[in-house]
Amino acid sequence: MSLIDTHIHLDFPVFDDDREAVVSRARSVGVSGFVVPSVAEAHWPRVQQTVSAVANSVAAYGLHPCYLADHGEGVLDRLDQWLQSHPAVGVGECGLDYVGNPPESETRQLALFDGQIQLAVHHGLPLIVHARKAVDQVTQRLRRGGATRGVVHSYSGSWQQACKLIDLGFHLGIGGSISHERAKRLRGIVARLPDDAWVLETDAPDQPAATHRGERNEPAYLIETVDLMAQLRGVSTEQLRAHAQRNATALFGPVVSRA
Repeated sequence: MSLIDTHIHLDFPVFDDDREAVVSRARSVGVSGFVVPSVAEAHWPRVQQTVSAVANSVAAYGLHPCYLADHGEGVLDRLDQWLQSHPAVGVGECGLDYVGNPPESETRQLALFDGQIQLAVHHGLPLIVHARKAVDQVTQRLRRGGATRGVVHSYSGSWQQACKLIDLGFHLGIGGSISHERAKRLRGIVARLPDDAWVLETDAPDQPAATHRGERNEPAYLIETVDLMAQLRGVSTEQLRAHAQRNATALFGPVVSRA
């Protein structure tokens, strides 16, 4: 059963010297599909080139809240035009981030997020959402904007917040963060999630598992999340892989041509 890494920045320059080897290592352990979200307008062509070069990889296009300086005036209109002419499985990475960003950035973040919610609804695409210290605000904007499909990636909220997102129709992105000792609350949430309410991701090159602390994250490491998540949920790794593949396909379509 093929695994899909539903959030990997495979286009980032840190992979330029060995991208082919990174993909090969992933495939050797059964991670065969990749969803590559963008973070800024300047990255859209790079994401397009990456998914064109890597088999079983698909693109999402969006505007990350931590790259506000890169999002010029009229960028939402240009994103709309880009989505009309470039195949995509989602809008994102988009969302809200209230850690380290100045308070005056909130208005701009909200405007860009609301605009991308509307684009996703208009184009019939799921959202790939970044929500750091902003889960309640993200949930409110999604509900207000009529969004009913997507993933809140690298989920770090509470059980109550998770239930509200699931009720909206959203999946939760689960990755290497569950391997850290400080993630006891998150592990408890992962153990309780409905079978169809989550997807697997790495967020590579960021957020490596505890066993790779300080290293560049890679999609091959997703298999470690599978093993730990299966233990937490009391199922076999084969069962967990089947759920993961089904959930990713339900959200993004058939990423892997022969799963």
